[in-house]
Amino acid sequence: MAEAVRCFIGLGSNLDNPTDQVMQALKELQDLPGISLMASSSLYRSDPMGPQDQPDYINAVAMLDTQLTPLALLDQLQTLEHAHQRIRLQHWGPRTLDLDLLLYGNQLITCERLTVPHPGLTERNFVLWPLAEIAPDLKFPDGSLIQTYLDQHPLGTLQRLS
Repeated sequence: MAEAVRCFIGLGSNLDNPTDQVMQALKELQDLPGISLMASSSLYRSDPMGPQDQPDYINAVAMLDTQLTPLALLDQLQTLEHAHQRIRLQHWGPRTLDLDLLLYGNQLITCERLTVPHPGLTERNFVLWPLAEIAPDLKFPDGSLIQTYLDQHPLGTLQRLS
C-alpha cells in the first residue's frame, strides 16, 4: 500500500446555507475511500472574491492524509462538489461548494487539470488564516513559511466564526 501523503483542501460556499454546506462537506470528506481527515479549521466569513454582487462566503481548510494520487483526489473532490449541486457558470461566481486542492505533500504539480500548490494559495487571506490555524509551522514546497504570507495578508474583513 502506498504511503499516505499530507494534503490540504480549501472549502468555500456562499449559496444554499453556506455554513451547512461546508460542515457537511467536512463530514463527507472523512467518509471518502483512501482519505483520513486529520484536522479542520474554524469556519471563516469572507467577502466575495471577484463579482461583489453575491453573498459573503464561508471558508475552511481541511488537513487530510491520503493514498490517492493527486488526480484521483481531484476527482473525488469534484464528485463531492457535484453532489452539492455545484454549477460552474461564472469565474469567481457564487457556488454551493468549492473544494480546492491547496497542497499535496511537497509536490509541485502542473498539468491540464491541476496546479499544486493552488495558484492563489499565498495571496488569499481566507485560505491562509484557516490553513495557519491547523498548520501554524507549515512550510510550502518552495521552502517559504506560512507566517511570511500571513504578515503580507492580514485578516482585514475576514472573520473567524465561533
